[in-house]
Amino acid sequence: MILEQIHPDLFEMAKESDLVLEDIYKNIDSICLTNSNRILSAFIENKVSYSDFADINGYGNYDEGRDKLEKIFATVLGCEDALVRPQIMSGTNALYLTLSALLKHGDTMISLSGAPYDSLQEMIGLSGNSSQSLKANGVHYEQIELVNDDFDDETIIQRLRNKDVKLVEIQRSRGYSHRQSLSISKIERIISKIREVNTDVIIMVDNCYGELVETREPGHVGADIVVGSLMKNLGGGIAPTGGYIAGKHDFIHMVAERLTAPGIGKQLGANFNLNNTFFKGIFMAPNAVKNALKTAVFTSYMLEKLGYDNVSPRYNEPRTDIIQTLELKSKDNLVNFTQGIQQTSPIDSFVHVLPAPMPGYPFDEVMAAGSFTQGSTIELSADAPVIEPYTLYLQGGLTLEYGKLSILLALSNLKRKLD
Repeated sequence: MILEQIHPDLFEMAKESDLVLEDIYKNIDSICLTNSNRILSAFIENKVSYSDFADINGYGNYDEGRDKLEKIFATVLGCEDALVRPQIMSGTNALYLTLSALLKHGDTMISLSGAPYDSLQEMIGLSGNSSQSLKANGVHYEQIELVNDDFDDETIIQRLRNKDVKLVEIQRSRGYSHRQSLSISKIERIISKIREVNTDVIIMVDNCYGELVETREPGHVGADIVVGSLMKNLGGGIAPTGGYIAGKHDFIHMVAERLTAPGIGKQLGANFNLNNTFFKGIFMAPNAVKNALKTAVFTSYMLEKLGYDNVSPRYNEPRTDIIQTLELKSKDNLVNFTQGIQQTSPIDSFVHVLPAPMPGYPFDEVMAAGSFTQGSTIELSADAPVIEPYTLYLQGGLTLEYGKLSILLALSNLKRKLD
């Protein structure tokens, strides 16, 4: 039994945490209630029916359930329209689909949040030699670095005054960088400033890991198009695949034609009998995000109490995504902690985690991912590049109780190794 393997000192510390973290947990509960209200209202407004769960195969003509689902996603994300499909297999897929639909030969895009996540480097053409990268197809790329974990307003505004940029991209989450993730209030501020000097540039937000963490989404504060994966927050731990793109009608139409074909757009696309799980996923998403956040807060608190200084966010800092980083100081600590997460996973708990190469990443990776859906990061998972300063990126946790058990066993493993 897992409880018997947890170090007694850690178990006592965990019991004490409930009192210390009570107010933080209450605030997370309040955000969950607000987002649940928006989602339930959208279900009722769109008159979701049991018949909307029907399996529509083949071309996928006349799928009323799919249409309602996309209206719900648009409402939840503060957008005019949405594309929610099982044919979109990951966040990276959703991002590439969107960028390749909106950008043509000679267009310029700028990342406003510095270098993008590792797996996007080859997609853009910053690494590798793919003939299908944006760069290979004539798209020009620039980036503007963040300053003190915030947008460089002056540089961004000065650059966009030229009005020769087609699209700017904001990565809300930190990815594998050591910066803070970007809050909705910061995104709102920079969008407002951009619109003062340039009304035409497309503002796109990579929303992965951030959905429902705050009470507003990028669409509510002026983003033109918002992109994410259903194997993260909005799938609620239930959707087994899929991704979404939400935004202005015209842009969603362009992306839909890229996904299917010109003249077809959103009209086709079999649902593979997944409508039920997609509806249920977004319905349960606020609660899944709530538990992921509480697991992250608990993890941060425990590590800080144990003397780990480089923990981000700190347990009492505001959060805008579900990612928790832990600087574990050595390769052995990194591997041992990750092994503890894997050992308490409901799936593949017997797998012995070791560093290994991973497609799309430049360094060996260590990863704990014993999830019901392969690659799901709303379920508790942990991964890291095996390089100094040996920072682990932890996310997810469908319930706080399961999250506590996993974290406490992982910390017990570390403590025994150190003792």
